Amino acid sequence: MSVISYNPVFLSGDDQPVILITGATGFLGGAVAAQLIAAGRGATLRFLVRAQNPANGLQRLAENLRGHDVPAKDIEALNDSQIICGDLLDTSWLTAATPQLMLIDRVINCAAVASFSKNPTIWPVNVEGTFRLAEVMSRSTRLTRFVHVGTAMSCGPQRASPVRESWEFPAAQDQLVDYTASKAEIERRLRQELPQLPLVVARPSIVVGHTSLGCKPSASIFWVFRMGFALESFTCGMDEHIDVIPADYCAEALVNLALKPELAYDLYHISAGVQGACTYGEIDHAYALASDSQPVGERYQRVDPDNLKDLAVRFKERVGAANPRLVLRALRLYSGFADLNYLFDNSRLLEEGMSAPPRFTDYLDACVDSSKDVSIASQMQCDFK
Repeated sequence: MSVISYNPVFLSGDDQPVILITGATGFLGGAVAAQLIAAGRGATLRFLVRAQNPANGLQRLAENLRGHDVPAKDIEALNDSQIICGDLLDTSWLTAATPQLMLIDRVINCAAVASFSKNPTIWPVNVEGTFRLAEVMSRSTRLTRFVHVGTAMSCGPQRASPVRESWEFPAAQDQLVDYTASKAEIERRLRQELPQLPLVVARPSIVVGHTSLGCKPSASIFWVFRMGFALESFTCGMDEHIDVIPADYCAEALVNLALKPELAYDLYHISAGVQGACTYGEIDHAYALASDSQPVGERYQRVDPDNLKDLAVRFKERVGAANPRLVLRALRLYSGFADLNYLFDNSRLLEEGMSAPPRFTDYLDACVDSSKDVSIASQMQCDFK
């Protein structure tokens, strides 16, 4: 199994700002927390956690950090006083927590309902709750950076690839899913309604796996590749590219954007870019090598999006039992993203001193190895909660 290591650019030095991480019990937020803890900054971290009390919040955080292979001694060094109990679905806690929030120097806001389902909490959490938190933080005289995690896919359809960073979005009804629409709307509101907020927006492309842990922290989206190769069919061509990055690279970029003293821009893609993206054909060969099987290769059939129902019918035969409606919905949603055939320009991030991202094929073996005892159907649940 390949192991890829990084050397974060701005983790050294005597400056130890107090950093609030939201979403640290999730996939990307957990990876951010793991990076900062590994750099010896655990004591300076604060965590916004949905919990009844700090002890319960610390327990939830510890459980997620174990999934990121954070050493037990580092987890045990964290304490209740670092937990701020709060839920972006109900922000009534903000008034009592404001004194704690005024002691924060930097924020890395990873919290969101990252679901491609019709989850009714997407807008209340991703837009309304996030805005209320940012509004309180905007009053702070101590806060110097508020890094908000968006998504590169919020650019919407009909963009020229590679897609450049832009503050222009399509109307909500033209977005592919509610999630991307919510991410576009909160960016608009933060910029227009909170001009005093020291905002930097980071938009990851497609985050899949971890370079050493594979799908252990989260199986999000990796099941799409497993399903496509099992069905030997999908709506994209084998010669088309996909822009995928691992969670640990994305976390490193977020940490560097939060800690670098000066930034040239206030909006960045975190992406594979033109140089780091892989074709589906390259992924097919790497997947076959990692799973000790034959590439799909010439057996692959490109299907029309209107015929996805036929693929859903074949799912049980090729993959195993699953909810047919969920399978068809998943196929339609992900074919919509795949058919965009987007690459996202990452030159701004590289200009800031970030290393080039690994290619998906460089660590795909770790994703395969960590998924060998997990069904595709169960992995799908990560993205349809």
